[in-house]
Amino acid sequence: MRYNRLGTTGMVVSELCLGAMTFGNKPGGFFQHDLDQAASTALVKQALDAGVNFIDTANVYSFGQSEQFTGQALRDLGIARDQIVIATKGMGPMGEGPNDGGYSRYHLLGQIDASLERLGLDHVDLYQIHGWDPNANMEEGLRALEDIVRSGRARYVGVSNWAAWQIARALGIAERRGWDKFVSNQAYYAVSGRELEREIVPMMRSEGLGLLVWSPLIGGLLSGKYDFGKDGAVKGEGRRMTLDFPRADIGLAAQAVDAMRPMAAERDVSVAAVALAWLLHQEVVSSVIMGARKADQLAQNLAATDIELSAGELEQLAAIGTPDDDYPGWAIKAQNHRHGFRITPRRATSC
Repeated sequence: MRYNRLGTTGMVVSELCLGAMTFGNKPGGFFQHDLDQAASTALVKQALDAGVNFIDTANVYSFGQSEQFTGQALRDLGIARDQIVIATKGMGPMGEGPNDGGYSRYHLLGQIDASLERLGLDHVDLYQIHGWDPNANMEEGLRALEDIVRSGRARYVGVSNWAAWQIARALGIAERRGWDKFVSNQAYYAVSGRELEREIVPMMRSEGLGLLVWSPLIGGLLSGKYDFGKDGAVKGEGRRMTLDFPRADIGLAAQAVDAMRPMAAERDVSVAAVALAWLLHQEVVSSVIMGARKADQLAQNLAATDIELSAGELEQLAAIGTPDDDYPGWAIKAQNHRHGFRITPRRATSC
């Protein structure tokens, strides 16, 4: 297991993060799963024994039960608070009332307290806004995050599922106000799902944010357990057959799996491990969030840390999902070519 700084912070996180979305068995919960406390605790122990020091959860996962099971697992296993990095999220709906969702000050200040109570902690290490709220003022949400940090209830703040311009605007507001800025962005990224490379990745590199990857296997599509028909149909058993999320290009997913199968066979690992390993080779990635329901699934995912892909293999996989340039990307490239030669910035020199 290797460890990376989270963005430009001094906090170090394992390159694989245990996602706790599968923890919980409360009926009607978000992305319904059926893991009880004992099964959740077993997965936490397995991950920690492998060197994972980072767990990500959210208030909406099984309506808070994921946070509850995560906190109880840490207590049952006797994990010292300073040996684990805990991230959670707020914004999603936690009830039917008009103020039970969003990133208003009203909602976020109440939800961080509720999350801490369920986790049994006095602070989290990373508190993230879990999506875009079209009904709230961005500055109000950012001020709420600032107060959460200043009160000691969170060490850092991050964001998830925002557009590049939204994150850039938030960073500008925070800098102007002297507030804590986002240090990370939790976003969807996969071998065959690379839309964020157009705008989000360049923004993150420019501003020094760390990328936390969610759904790196595209809901299991890149696990190698599904068959892809010529008609675009996906066949097999698993969550993807009942929940078509996240949105995916089935053709690209099929190409990626076909390319990764021999790589996996050569190393005697799963296709899923190769898909995760590709992400671990991407410079912008701070940590890849892996979810699992069973010990063998988690073991397959953990194997990714021992995989070194060759330059040729990386090039082969990169060619599969490279997104086409949208405007103004293609225009910028065209304007930086003169007479067929690419104009590149002058490299800095040191003396």
